[in-house]
Order: sequence, then structure tokens, then C-alpha cells
Amino acid sequence: MTYVLHLVVYFDIYLIVALSLNLVVGYLGLLTLAHAAYYAIGGYAYALLSVNFGWSFIPAAAAGAAIAGTLSLALSLPAWRLKGDFFVLVSLSVQALIFSLLYNWTSLTRGSFGVTGIPELKVLGLPISSPLAIALFASAIALICALILWRLQTSAWGRLLVSTREDELAARGLGKNTRVVKLQAFAISTAMAAIAGALYAGYVRYLDPSAASLDESILMLSMVIVGGLGNFRGPIAGAALLVILPEAMRFADFPEQD
Repeated sequence: MTYVLHLVVYFDIYLIVALSLNLVVGYLGLLTLAHAAYYAIGGYAYALLSVNFGWSFIPAAAAGAAIAGTLSLALSLPAWRLKGDFFVLVSLSVQALIFSLLYNWTSLTRGSFGVTGIPELKVLGLPISSPLAIALFASAIALICALILWRLQTSAWGRLLVSTREDELAARGLGKNTRVVKLQAFAISTAMAAIAGALYAGYVRYLDPSAASLDESILMLSMVIVGGLGNFRGPIAGAALLVILPEAMRFADFPEQD
């Protein structure tokens, strides 16, 4: 039962990540490889604030989301003029820069040793320690994030994202400020990823720079692509498949080679 609850928590974390990434990749149409970097920023914000100052989950996760949303300008400002391969290269540069910062700023992040001794999850001073309680809490956070993103994507703002993706010049011709909507989409997407990172750090209670690796960004992007871009259900299916399938393969009876 504990193993199943563990998978539920991981699914909830990656569900938030996949849904948030789909906002930019699926609805706005900009391919980014920097999502894991913002995910790690949320994790490190929670880890350092909880270890050094005793912050509980909600304020620490909110701080991480605010930092990630501010740093999203590194992606959203180039998105005003760059598209396609050029924007992918910018996002890859941002990912590499944040990873290097987390790896080399040893006085703050402890470098390759990572942050250890992260306190257990607490909300309003109440500890969340049992596997069932953590799974329920993670599911609640994932549900709230999913409802927010669903409401945004089905609103007039979400339709503006799609129109910007399909024909930005036409959207501008109708008087829409596509630059502002790009800023908003990246800020919301990265803030959601940071919340997922904070949830991961609070659950695992250890964090190192590998959370911001390119491999992690590719995994997140794969969840969106496998499930299907530009719709709400696709990332849910992609996250479920890529979380559950590797675990299911552990129990597969493969023949041994001679």
C-alpha cells in the first residue's frame, strides 16, 4: 500500500508539471527545455527556507513560485521576437545557466552534496507525515493547480493563447497584446512548476542539482508530447504513463541473455 501511495505522490507532482508545461508548449506553441530549472527553483526555495528559517509549506512554496515567476522573464522576453529553433536554444541556455548556478553556488545550495535534513511537510503548523496524509495532500495540491489551469485554458485568455500560437500577427491586428499574454503564460507556468518542485522537496526531504538537469526537462516535455499537445487531458495521460510504466517494467519477467 505504501508503494502505491508513493506512486500517487509522484503522479501528482508530475501532473502539475505536465499541465503547467502544456500551457506554454501546447497552448502558446513555444517549445521550452527549461521547465526543470524552474521546478528546481521551487524545490530549493522550499528546502532552504524550511531548513534555515523553519517556514512551512504554503509560504515557502509561494516564495518559490514568486521567484520562478520573476525569473520566467528570462524566457518570456526573448519569446517576444524569437520562435522555433532560436527560442529552443534560449530555453536551453536558461536551463544550463540555472543548473550551473545551483551546482556551483555551494555557499547557498551546497552544490553537488544537495540540501539534506529538509523538515517534514507542515501546513498551518500541523505535520503531514504518514504516507496516506502526504498522498492526500499532494492530490489536493494537484487538484487545485489543475482546476486553476483548466479555468484559464477554457477562458477568453486561453483562447487568446491559442490565437497567438496560430497567427500572432492576426491577433495583434485585432488589438490583442500578445507580448503581455506571453509574459503571463510563462509566469503562471513556471510558478506552477515551482510549486511542484516544493512538493517534491518536502516529500523526498532531500534535493540536489539533478532536479534541474536537462534529462528532467526532457522527461517533462515527453509527458506533454506523449499525452497530446494543446488539450487538458493529454498531460494527465502522459504523466500517468511515464510515471507508472517505468515502475511496471520493474516487475516484467524478461528472459535472461546467455
